[in-house]
Amino acid sequence: MRAAQLLLVLLAGPLAAGAAEKKAEGKAKTIDELAARFDSSRCRECHAEIYAQWEKSHHARPLMGVAGGLMLTPVVKASAFQVKEPREATLGTFPCFKCHLPQAVRHAEDSVAVELTQALFTAADKDRPDKDKAAARAKVAKLQITCVVCHNEVAITHRRVLGAPEKDVVYGRKDLASHGDRIMTRVKRSAILDEPIFCGQCHGTGPNFEFDYPIQCATLYGSYQHGYLSRGGFQSCQECHMPRAAGGSADHQFLPNFDDKASTAALLAKTVHLDVQTLGYQWLRKAGALTPMIVVNTKIRHDAGHRIPDG
Repeated sequence: MRAAQLLLVLLAGPLAAGAAEKKAEGKAKTIDELAARFDSSRCRECHAEIYAQWEKSHHARPLMGVAGGLMLTPVVKASAFQVKEPREATLGTFPCFKCHLPQAVRHAEDSVAVELTQALFTAADKDRPDKDKAAARAKVAKLQITCVVCHNEVAITHRRVLGAPEKDVVYGRKDLASHGDRIMTRVKRSAILDEPIFCGQCHGTGPNFEFDYPIQCATLYGSYQHGYLSRGGFQSCQECHMPRAAGGSADHQFLPNFDDKASTAALLAKTVHLDVQTLGYQWLRKAGALTPMIVVNTKIRHDAGHRIPDG
């Protein structure tokens, strides 16, 4: 009997420890907790150039929109997902999380949605003090698509076969036995990291019918498949939007950066082509009355790998 009891104790120990660890991990209840769980600031120590590029990208401000605008404010104020009070918000209030904050879908509780909604309400309230608005905007800005999101959370799509991403692993272009990071200790090759399907997870194929209220959002990946590859195109999203410097790493600004008007204009100038033909003449409507006239023919075309604009 004692031997059996001892065996049960020995078996229960690891099980109890595993259960406790799982319970302790749980889901993030606050914005700060979710941001800390996917914080990538430690990546800067070894990947300073890449990190500096990422900081300038829209991935570093996925909820801020262009020019610092709070893009989710219309969602909670005037869409089919609007709420009267922040406390009514749930994760389902923000279908945008699917792409703009994918880690929240699996790792956050509804309380994060409530806190985010409160921040959006505060920032949009003209009667609130400027310091309160600034604090609210800073809170929203903490929610980012970080290195950990791309190189772990969404690095595996075929989870039925490959399983979920391992917590202590960075997924990259090749296997490495050691990563040198005390938290994420190994590097494993991701089968999709260099493939358009990796980007297609968010820059999608069209309507999101899985929501209770379907929304039409990014169709860029669908356009790439059906309007570019089908016509003989062969470049990947990464080749155009993450060009590699000679002997260097891929550019992690994920161009274009729409906040940088000069670089965006330069990129569009290379891609979008405008052909204008004009014919000027005078219309003699009646004797002595010449009316200047002009005929303008324009043709706009582009050679991007997808329709423009899109997301």
